[in-house]
Amino acid sequence: MFDGIFDAIEEWMRELLTGMIHANLDVMFTDVNQKTGEIAAQVGQTPQGWNGSIFSMIQNLSNSVIMPIAGIIITFVLCYELITMITERNNMHDIDTWMFFKYFVKMWIAVYLVSNTFTITMAVFDVGQHVVNSAAGVITGSTTIDISSAIANLDTTLEGMEVSELVILALETLLVGFCMKIMSVLITVILYGRMIEIYIYTSVAPIPFATMSNREWGQVGTNYFRGLMALAFQAFLMMICVAIYAVLVAGIQFSDNLSSSLFGVMAYTVVLCFSLFKTGSLSKQIFGSH
Repeated sequence: MFDGIFDAIEEWMRELLTGMIHANLDVMFTDVNQKTGEIAAQVGQTPQGWNGSIFSMIQNLSNSVIMPIAGIIITFVLCYELITMITERNNMHDIDTWMFFKYFVKMWIAVYLVSNTFTITMAVFDVGQHVVNSAAGVITGSTTIDISSAIANLDTTLEGMEVSELVILALETLLVGFCMKIMSVLITVILYGRMIEIYIYTSVAPIPFATMSNREWGQVGTNYFRGLMALAFQAFLMMICVAIYAVLVAGIQFSDNLSSSLFGVMAYTVVLCFSLFKTGSLSKQIFGSH
């Protein structure tokens, strides 16, 4: 009598644990597969294409709030440039008309840069988008993790396992599934964080652009332009990370030891998140931005 009860309980636990393992495996990689598949599309977007409403707001703030400050700065810089140019020529005793011609050309260039700040800034990201789109055409391979081969022979493997082993495997799949959801959230944070950084960075663009015509102050604008290039080409570095990830997951072999295979997949995803996070600092190092 009791043997029948224990057998029924064991069978019920087996069905419960087996169903839990199947459910965990079915939904485990859904979020990560979706997010890794969206990386190329996300990083290939320009600021105006990613979210037009935010871009319009940033552009209006820049034109209405930052541009007047940039006008004051460029006026100061041009006046300082004129005074320096005149006084450094033997206390105004060695002056020719060519000096003023060069000054007016420099003044026109400075005003043109500030007046077309957003056009120049967006041109940098258009170049970055072109590079990403070109890279997407070269990179082959899928970032989707296919566990169908593991699930196909799963029932046979589970039938030969003890209840205690099923409990451990169910907890492992639950843990790995939770970690994969965290990884998918981190990927979203990295992608959205980069775009928000771009919007914040471009919102103050007129101020550093106003300093580029002066030798002493020009390093502010030069470093800012390097930062723009770093943000634009960070997308290319992200594409390289995705390409490496695609090669790694393509070589995954789900063996009878399902636990080691699952933790191997999770390790690859952690490496992907870490690599995406490091692309920002690495891009700034490459372009000498600080």
